Amino acid sequence: MNAQFSAQTGAGLGNDPDWWRGGVIYQIYPRSFQDSNDDGIGDLKGITQRLPYVASLGVDAIWISPFFKSPMADFGYDVSDYCDIDPMFGTMADFDEMLAAAHHLGVRVIIDLVLSHSSDQHPWFKESRTNRTNAKSDWYVWSDPKEDGTPPNNWLSIFGGSAWQWNSRREQYYLHNFLTSQPDLNFHCPDVQDALLDVTRFWLDKGVDGFRLDTINFYIHDKLLRSNPPLPVDQRDESIAPRVNPYNHQLHLYSKNQPENLDFLKRFRALLDEYEDRTAVGEVGDPQMGLDIMGQYTAGDERVHMCYSFEFLSAHLPTANRFAEVMANVDEKVADGWPCWAFSNHDVIRHASRWDLQDAAKRCLATLLLTLRGTVCLYQGEELGLGEVDVTFDELQDPYGIEFWPEFKGRDGCRTPMVWQQDNSNAGFSAAKPWLPIGSDHMGIAVGAQTNDADSLLNHYRRCIQFRKAHPELAKGTHSTLTDTDGVLHFTREYDGETMLCAFNLTDNVKDFALPPGKWGAIGTDLGAADLGATTTKLGAWQPLLAKKI
Repeated sequence: MNAQFSAQTGAGLGNDPDWWRGGVIYQIYPRSFQDSNDDGIGDLKGITQRLPYVASLGVDAIWISPFFKSPMADFGYDVSDYCDIDPMFGTMADFDEMLAAAHHLGVRVIIDLVLSHSSDQHPWFKESRTNRTNAKSDWYVWSDPKEDGTPPNNWLSIFGGSAWQWNSRREQYYLHNFLTSQPDLNFHCPDVQDALLDVTRFWLDKGVDGFRLDTINFYIHDKLLRSNPPLPVDQRDESIAPRVNPYNHQLHLYSKNQPENLDFLKRFRALLDEYEDRTAVGEVGDPQMGLDIMGQYTAGDERVHMCYSFEFLSAHLPTANRFAEVMANVDEKVADGWPCWAFSNHDVIRHASRWDLQDAAKRCLATLLLTLRGTVCLYQGEELGLGEVDVTFDELQDPYGIEFWPEFKGRDGCRTPMVWQQDNSNAGFSAAKPWLPIGSDHMGIAVGAQTNDADSLLNHYRRCIQFRKAHPELAKGTHSTLTDTDGVLHFTREYDGETMLCAFNLTDNVKDFALPPGKWGAIGTDLGAADLGATTTKLGAWQPLLAKKI
């Protein structure tokens, strides 16, 4: 490993209770990070093995996608035991070892809590479905059919078809916003909330540093089960569901986003506040109301610390104008809250492919992401420039892709294994055949191929993260209005008397950029930033400009 970026063992976690504000979080998809027992599937011991690499990036925390006991119908997002480890990933002792190793390296650990629904194999659901009078009969969302036997309303599942599934024992429908094997928990039931808070406490007592809350705006449904209104064609957005999915045809006014959710989030935050330096980031899945919900869920200090929505997970490459528009909306709607930004994750096409990025654009956008006001989530492999893998139908694992093939190929292409070595048939991920194929073009940009190349994208990400840490105004400061001037996005960040100018040419053409009034000193030249002119600076295609006010 390049000595410049070697991990500092024993670094400790520090004592900043606001470590999450402006921090950098690295998402690990455990099935695809590192296999330690040669079964072709990543595991907790594999994560522990690779933690020095993660620490070398300079990130503040890792977010680990679900590793709880599960039938794996949705790869761990269908939980059958919230307080146990699925044998596929190892044991609780493996988790404890991983947590201790991360903390020793100065890396905090955020785990993915899936509270909106469980697996149909969870004991809670097995009891609930037996009859209408059992102790957990109201722990899930049950409803009688209409007189004609059809579901109680028009709600749709993200994975296709009705969001209601018939159960013959109760002669009722149950709600599932995702797979039929993922029944929705009934948050209108106080016992359900108490049980889920007990789960949260279990992991807090284990020592985790926070939670990523899956589908946080799906927790509570409309008690009256009112049907959703249609969504006009010009308002449909493919960031949540592909065009071919009828889920896009509704405004999901009643199936999620209910105001009662705020009361539960207050209870959740009160529990977190019993522990030191803990945090929560909520996933807001709603392209129409995402920023409004982010503002509601993160306002003040009684709800979650931060949320991310899907503004920059969309299919279209954001222009300077789009970045300015989104951040202006954030200033308006999330003025008293905190955003978390990501370009890629385990549910969307990797942004290198989604936006068809060349190397200069990858570098410029990485630098931009790490200068925005908010917390940043990086998805494993994006620092290598990994693109989407074209997974053939016979290799497909994702039920979502199988349902909508070939117009939508699902999420497998962004979940393929991390590439560590270029001289190994399975890229150092496993000695066995991986559960998903490794991209043929990924081998040449493996960690081993980039580590000692000072000009590699990997080391560019490292420098960007170090740059953010070296300048508190980027992590915790305010920002001026983001402005688009002929394709150049520019703004300033301020904190504790320090001001930084950030400008980015987000076009394929050379641009002249007029410096704002004042005296400026160039910084960030090792990030490819332009040198300063007297009053005007030429910015090459996809080139940033970073300067400090003197």
